[in-house]
Amino acid sequence: MTFSPLPSVNETAILAQGSGPVVGDDYLPCRPEEIFWGDLPCATDRPVMSVMPGTTLTIDTLSHEGILADQGRDPRKYFGAHGVAPECVLDEAVALCASDRTHRQGIDGPHVTTGPIEVVGAMPGDLLAMTIVETLRRVPYGVVSNRHGRGSLPGEYPSGGITYSAFVSVQEDADAAYGVLPLTQDVDGPAARFPLSPFLGIMGVAVDGDSRAHSIPPGAHGGNIDINLLTAGSTLYLPVQVPGALAYVGDPHFAQGDGEVALTALEASLRATVRFDIVRAPDVAARFGDLVGPIAETQEFLVPTGLDTDLDVAVQNCVRAAVSLLSARYGMDHAQALAYLSAATDFNISQVVDVVKGVHARIRRTDFAS
Repeated sequence: MTFSPLPSVNETAILAQGSGPVVGDDYLPCRPEEIFWGDLPCATDRPVMSVMPGTTLTIDTLSHEGILADQGRDPRKYFGAHGVAPECVLDEAVALCASDRTHRQGIDGPHVTTGPIEVVGAMPGDLLAMTIVETLRRVPYGVVSNRHGRGSLPGEYPSGGITYSAFVSVQEDADAAYGVLPLTQDVDGPAARFPLSPFLGIMGVAVDGDSRAHSIPPGAHGGNIDINLLTAGSTLYLPVQVPGALAYVGDPHFAQGDGEVALTALEASLRATVRFDIVRAPDVAARFGDLVGPIAETQEFLVPTGLDTDLDVAVQNCVRAAVSLLSARYGMDHAQALAYLSAATDFNISQVVDVVKGVHARIRRTDFAS
């Protein structure tokens, strides 16, 4: 395994479990004995917490980078090789790796998720609305990986099939925080500096039945949708599949470009505060059209999505969802909606590396202000 190292991480301030600010009505830590690792909740899983609609919940999440078998399943050693002090590694990462929890490399997904959370009264036919109130970095570093012969250029990168992980430190100034990534493996050389925009790569609801979903491919349940617009202030709507919804979050990111082309984003642990609301079944069609998958809203955009193993089909599914949304929300004729989308809306590739590829549209809300 090769690394892209950086000078020592000297910051000792981390958001350890049970410490630091909690702005939600309640708090859910990331307990190693309760988390999901590689799969996602289904109808037969018991919730770790129940909340009423309208509740805000502060949730600790844990990044999978540094805990996997091909990284040694020893996060203190892994991050120590990059100059991270032992006290800057989250205790739950150490505890999870030291536990007897089974994780099958190459079979299970890599992701750690916190939950499931029962939202009292949510029923199939409803939508669960998950609004991001706040995200806080739990550590001052993260990792971007190109591993397992995957990514957007499998067989070409990583070169020679070697697993490659790039370590990224976090720097702050008075106005913003940035990731710092050296241009080469020379730690004293120049580096790229890019803004951070934290979000949760996984937000989802339990699937029906007694078979858990794999954590990698996204679907109507949400899951690993990797839409980088889902920052603080945004809302994700998901079709409820089981009573109580059984929501969960995970795969925390400090930053991600559309496409996520290496394989991962800048993976790093977050503390996220989420508000849970319910859109009742009779209101769904009027607000969202013939919704069959995730849809998001930000202060600036309506964000319908399209998913499929074929990127062309994912684009088509996203266009269909966008036309349906515009028809339901604004009364647009379908032909007029398609014309508008062609003239005024960007269709972005969310990710191409999660087996099921994702596309999302950015429909400007101000275009319909009148």
